[in-house]
Amino acid sequence: MRQNFRVLTLLAVSVCFALPRAQAQGRAVDAESHAWWQHAVFYELYPRSFADSNGDGIGDLKGIDSKLDYLKDLGVDAIWISPCYPSPQVDFGYDVSDYENIDPMYGSLKDFRHLAKDAKKHDIRIIMDFVLNHTSPQHKWFLDSASSRTSRHRDWYIWRDGKAPGVPPNNWISGFGGSAWQFDPKTGQYYYHFFAVGQPDLNWRNPAVEKAMFDVTRFWYKRGVSGFRLDAVDLLFEDPNLHDNPILDGKNDLGDPNMENKYNDKLPEVHTELKKLRKVADEHNAVLVGETYTSNREELKEYYGDHNDEIQMPMDFMFCEVNKLSPPDFRTQIANAESTGGWPVYVIGNHDMTRSYNRYGDGQHNDQIAKLMAGMYLTLRGTPIMYYGEELGMENNDPTRKEDVKDPIGIAGWPNEKGRDGERTPMQWNDSPNAGFSTATPWLPVPASYKTHNVATELQDPDSVLQFYRHLLALRHHEPALLEGDYIALNQDNPNVLSYLRRYKNEGILVVLNMSATTQHVTFDISAQGFASVKATALLTTSVPAPSGQLDQVALAPFSVYIARVSQ
Repeated sequence: MRQNFRVLTLLAVSVCFALPRAQAQGRAVDAESHAWWQHAVFYELYPRSFADSNGDGIGDLKGIDSKLDYLKDLGVDAIWISPCYPSPQVDFGYDVSDYENIDPMYGSLKDFRHLAKDAKKHDIRIIMDFVLNHTSPQHKWFLDSASSRTSRHRDWYIWRDGKAPGVPPNNWISGFGGSAWQFDPKTGQYYYHFFAVGQPDLNWRNPAVEKAMFDVTRFWYKRGVSGFRLDAVDLLFEDPNLHDNPILDGKNDLGDPNMENKYNDKLPEVHTELKKLRKVADEHNAVLVGETYTSNREELKEYYGDHNDEIQMPMDFMFCEVNKLSPPDFRTQIANAESTGGWPVYVIGNHDMTRSYNRYGDGQHNDQIAKLMAGMYLTLRGTPIMYYGEELGMENNDPTRKEDVKDPIGIAGWPNEKGRDGERTPMQWNDSPNAGFSTATPWLPVPASYKTHNVATELQDPDSVLQFYRHLLALRHHEPALLEGDYIALNQDNPNVLSYLRRYKNEGILVVLNMSATTQHVTFDISAQGFASVKATALLTTSVPAPSGQLDQVALAPFSVYIARVSQ
């Protein structure tokens, strides 16, 4: 059964927050000293899969441009576009052959300029994906590097002799399976690739590499880009002595020994480089978003920098690795993010992980749970990054046969590792063939659920996941407590309900999330937070019946959201 929700306070959102958002576009900080990205809602879109304008089955820049009205209406402030540079597409754009152009399958630089112009009219900023750890072997730098041992660009990549004939320089393993070293018979040396053979690592110890890559960011800043998502930033440096990594017990899904990447992951030099990259970003009022995989609070804290002078938005993957509805676990990760001293960044899905609809859903209440997860990550203190289709309840569509797999990881690891195709399927715009994504057969098939979970259908359904996202994002942009307020955890011993207060001056927003399959009765005493009243004015809820305004008797339906205003 679908779960109804109610918007219990009418918000003239188009009047109340459109003007402040537009005025803030040209400012470095707002009246509260917040940078533009701190109040923004980010939206990752996979350009191959978002919208196809020319009927070739692959999404493109003109397709994105055609959907800006939708994104604006949804409440998106910045779009992160996965790589659209020229590429052989070994790893679907994460193998770049030219950093300063657009792959013809997506359009042209002219199309990008048009998109940037239209996005600005919509008060939507563009964030490019910056693949700074490696290039394609078809990049002109690598072509020259591989031409001879004395070429100008030889030291732009990691070249080494083997330990012996046919033996790689060390035991490092590629994330795509097998040795991380590829022998080149022309020059008689191996080159290093943490990922696919078609993704040779750049040598960031070479100052010429640093200069060239920083100049790439300047190229795009001049063309209207407001920042970069930094791909594989943990891996920029390797131990120059190439020590073997420690081997752990067992094997991974690709059949390789488990390994501790002690000498080629998270080396201290990464942070020195990020400080330099941040200085360039600051010159352009730009933001850096980090693909930062961390295992504890201290690691996450390091990516902000000692003086908040590295990445402004390191993604907290520890948060989305809580792959169950667990209030205690989410409390722990929220507390970790709150204690770093930096601005928190919350993500529940992206192009490299199974969709949140599948990870958190129980197969019966998935729509309710999708709203529940939105009610959490879109109301916390910090900046959320949505993944396209989350607002619809899009689900994974994993391949069932090896011959259908497109992702190189899935090809290498089948059947234990099915790859990432399932979470990269086309955006579901309507219930026509191919979900309205393209008039041609799309590059990946859409799941059968597109018939019910699509933009057109859900816009007509007041109780849909999409409508809940729209109301929630409007609320987020409108309420100062959700933008500026402190995060205060409540009822921390409750194993079924996650609740917190967002407090700003004399205002407060109460967020209550029932993460269980049973009705929960909760009481709140927020007098210690300066709110003597026990009454609350409901703003948005999926609980049926709606909770009363008395905080000493809040009844929550299974998997429900309750968001209310409290005042002194």
